[in-house]
Amino acid sequence: MPPLEADAVAELRAIAAQVAGEAASLVRELRAGTVSAVATKSSQTDVVTAADTAAEELIRRRLAELRPGEPVLGEEGGGAETTLPGRLGWVVDPIDGTVNYLYGYPWYAVSVAVVVDRRAVAGAVVEPSSGRVWSAAAGQGASCDGRPLRASATSRLDLALVATGFSYTAERRQRQAGLVARLLPRVRDVRRAGSAALDLCAVAAGWVDGYVEHGLSWWDWAAGGLIAAEAGAVVRPPALPGSVEPPDGLGRDAVFAAAPGVAAELAALCVELDAGEV
Repeated sequence: MPPLEADAVAELRAIAAQVAGEAASLVRELRAGTVSAVATKSSQTDVVTAADTAAEELIRRRLAELRPGEPVLGEEGGGAETTLPGRLGWVVDPIDGTVNYLYGYPWYAVSVAVVVDRRAVAGAVVEPSSGRVWSAAAGQGASCDGRPLRASATSRLDLALVATGFSYTAERRQRQAGLVARLLPRVRDVRRAGSAALDLCAVAAGWVDGYVEHGLSWWDWAAGGLIAAEAGAVVRPPALPGSVEPPDGLGRDAVFAAAPGVAAELAALCVELDAGEV
């Protein structure tokens, strides 16, 4: 499809923020009641709550009203047609950080991204607990509650704060923990908060200097990755289905984002520490 005009991209950004905000309000209301896991997915620790399903249903309903006919790929409801090249579609995570939500730990969010030809052009990440709205549009910058975002200016890897996350499967968690153990002596410290979308927003805000995680799905990073990139971070997404593996040694399914002053050195260190084997 032809490139979108700037006004069209800005409108998509506004719709993403609007719909994510409506879903975040629902998620917050449901959190005021009793929350329990209603199903599991990849493992017994990979949970789904009724709020996940309800929020995605709301998002799909609102997008059908506001953008009729456009495909939606959601964590709970699927929709593989969105991965086809040459299409405009929506990539949705109704609650990124469901385990945090289940426990009442406030680091979780609703993530809504607009993709064209499998690349994010607009997106929003909304935090139900705080009400913060993170958003971005390609070529138009990123913001949090209307304030422009900028990745950190750090240039020393040994003073860099790095975020990460872990798989729901025990075997891969063990390999990821090994990578973190080797990384930890080489950086300031490591953070693991439990929401990839918000970790990427943290890179955008300069709250952390870098982020690397393996095994994420498209809905985990589609909006957050764009927000980080538009804030000036160096972002390397994983390979999508049917695409060529990035030849950089980080691993096919690694998401990497870092402040520009440490990005190359952090990526090289991850490769040195066998990130590609995680």
